[in-house]
Amino acid sequence: MMENSDFSSSFDENKAYIDSLLHIDKSFDMIYRVVMIGGKKACFYFIDGFCKDEVLEKILEFFYQINPKEMPETAHEFLKQKLPYGEIDLVRKENDFLQRMLSGVPMLMVDGYTEILAMDFRTYPARSVDEPEKDKVMRGSRDGFVETLVFNTALIRRRIRSTDLAMEMHTVGKSSRTDVVIAYMGSRVEKKMLEDIRQRIDSIQIDALSMNQQSLAECLYQHKWYNPFPKFKFTERPDTTAASVLEGSIAILVDNSPAAMILPTSVFDIIEDADDYYFPPVTGTYLRLSRIIINILAVVLTPLFLLLIMNPEWIPSWLEFIKIKDTIHVPIILQLLILEFAIDGLKLASLNTPSMLSTPLSVVAGIVLGDYTVSSGWFNAEIMLYMAFVAVANYTQVSFELGYALKFMRLMVLCLTAAFNVWGFAGGMILVLIFIVTNRTMSGKSYIYPIIPFNRKQFLRRFCRVSLPRSEQ
Repeated sequence: MMENSDFSSSFDENKAYIDSLLHIDKSFDMIYRVVMIGGKKACFYFIDGFCKDEVLEKILEFFYQINPKEMPETAHEFLKQKLPYGEIDLVRKENDFLQRMLSGVPMLMVDGYTEILAMDFRTYPARSVDEPEKDKVMRGSRDGFVETLVFNTALIRRRIRSTDLAMEMHTVGKSSRTDVVIAYMGSRVEKKMLEDIRQRIDSIQIDALSMNQQSLAECLYQHKWYNPFPKFKFTERPDTTAASVLEGSIAILVDNSPAAMILPTSVFDIIEDADDYYFPPVTGTYLRLSRIIINILAVVLTPLFLLLIMNPEWIPSWLEFIKIKDTIHVPIILQLLILEFAIDGLKLASLNTPSMLSTPLSVVAGIVLGDYTVSSGWFNAEIMLYMAFVAVANYTQVSFELGYALKFMRLMVLCLTAAFNVWGFAGGMILVLIFIVTNRTMSGKSYIYPIIPFNRKQFLRRFCRVSLPRSEQ
C-alpha cells in the first residue's frame, strides 16, 4: 500500500509549495529549471555547487528524447522505465524532501506525479585524502579522513569488504540536519550498547551540531565536568577506525568532520597508536610501553621534583645533581605554573601563526625562553629542563583530550604538593587514581579494563604487542 504524499498532482500547486518551502527567491544558490519531458511540464531543483553538471546534461538529453505517447502515468513507472541513472528514489514527505534537497540531491518534479524524484548525482567540495597532520605514522597507510562523509565511509569499506559491516545513517539538528553514520560489525558489536547509541542519537533535540563531533559527543554523554579524562577516542586514520570496528567497537562519523569517534573507549584504547601494529611485536611492545611510561612521568616528574626540592634531606647522594645550584629568585612553584601556561601560549601562537613565519617564531621563542629567561633570573635551568620534557611528552600520544587531562592532573598535584608538602603529593596522586578508576566508558564498563576487573589475556595484549593467532588474522 502506497503511503500518502504531501504533494499533489498539480504542477502549479507543487511548484508554489516547494518554492515557499525553499524560499527560492531569497537564495541565489537555490536553482530551479522548468523543462518539458514527454509533453509534461517538469521542474528541476538543485543547489549550485552540489550538482555534477555533466550528469545533469546527459539526463536532460535523454529526457528530451522521450515521446509524449511513451510518457508513463505514474512516478514509479517513470522511475523504472525512463530513468537511466541508478541512484533514484521517490519522495513523498516534506521532511524527506527538505533533507535530501538541502543535502545537495537534485530533485525532479513532474506534472501529474504526486511524488518527487530524487536523483543523487551530487558532488561535494572536498580536499584530498592525505595523511592526517597530527596522526602520522612511521610506516603504514598515508590516507586520512576528510570533511566529506561518503568519502570517509568508502575508506572504511575499502578495508572491510564484508556484508557484516553496517553503516546506519541518522540525522541530527533541526537547522543543520547533519548526517551521522554509525559503523559497526553486526556479529561482533555489543547489541545493548548499539541500541543505546541509536536511541541517544535519535533522541537528541538540538538546533545544530555547530562543532560537529564535539557537539555530538556532549549530547551523547553528559559527563561530569570535573573529570577531564575523555570518553571517546577520536582518530583521523581509516586504518585505525577499521581495526577498532573489527574488534567490535562502534565508529561514529559526522558529516563535515575529518575524524571518527570510537566507543566504548578505555584509557588504554586512547593510548594505543597505529605504529604499534605497523612494526614487529618486539618493536611495537617497546613503543607502547615507552608511551605509557612517558605519560606517567609527564604527570609525576615535576611534582616529585618540587617535593624533593622542598625536602632536600630526602635526596640520596646519587641524586645530588638534581639540586638547584643557582640562586632562586622566583619561587619554584610559580616558575612551574608560569611555564605550564607559557607552553600553552606557544601552542596557541603556533596555531595562529602563518606557516611562512612559524620557523622564525619558534626560533625567537626558543631563544627568549631558553636563554634570556634563565640569565635574567626569572627561571632556573633545572626547571626549564623538566618542563621541556613535559612539553615533549605531551606529543607522544595523539589524543589532545588525554594530553590536557594529564596536564590538569599534573597541575592539581603540583598545587597540592606546594601547599601541603608530602601529604599534598600523596593526596594528589590518590585523587588522580580516583579520577581514573571511578571513570566509566559509554557502555558502563571500567575505564582501566583489563586491570579492573583483571583479565590476564587482555592485560598482556594491552601492554604487549603480541602476534595475532592464525584464526584472528
